[in-house]
Amino acid sequence: MDAQKIQTAMADISTEQDPTIKSLKLASLCSALWAERGIELVVVGGSAIEILTEGAYASGDLDMCHVTAATLPVRERQEIMGQLGAKGGPRNWQVAGMYFDLLGPAESFARTPYRRVEAPYGDVLVMKPEDLLVERVLISVYPEKHPPARECARELAIVALTGAVNMNWNEVLRVANLPEYRNVDLCKALVNEVANEHKINSPFHSD
Repeated sequence: MDAQKIQTAMADISTEQDPTIKSLKLASLCSALWAERGIELVVVGGSAIEILTEGAYASGDLDMCHVTAATLPVRERQEIMGQLGAKGGPRNWQVAGMYFDLLGPAESFARTPYRRVEAPYGDVLVMKPEDLLVERVLISVYPEKHPPARECARELAIVALTGAVNMNWNEVLRVANLPEYRNVDLCKALVNEVANEHKINSPFHSD
């Protein structure tokens, strides 16, 4: 991507008023620039849930990981972010009024595909919702209760239960049953709670 296109994109991102769209646009631009050097990025954590819920949950920053075997050397990362007028590094930058964190390799246990979202500067990969739900439920309880993580999990459960996001519920149970999580009952309880509140059938009620 040439300097003029980057400059135009940054002007667009910097003036975007919708925080979710702004985050998606920045993810799109960063993904495109990293892809030019052979590295594929994926939006993770609360940032991914913000995109999947179309802003029902607000993260406030942008967290990404890489899904390729390696990421870029520090010098190349700084060169890319320098093109965007970013401050900081080599894993955390302030750019266009947002914080962008590049957290390392993506941790995914679900067998479903990453989600691909269309965006202005190229498609954006988003972490699998099955991974996201199980992870948020875990950190909502351990090492101690964390209400923001619980609210995050609830918002994701709502869009999944209403069909706005396709969720493989059997895969949720398989991931939750892995040694890395061991929180099947907690996941079922949260999904059933949300389903009852919104008068929606839960995939786990029959249990």
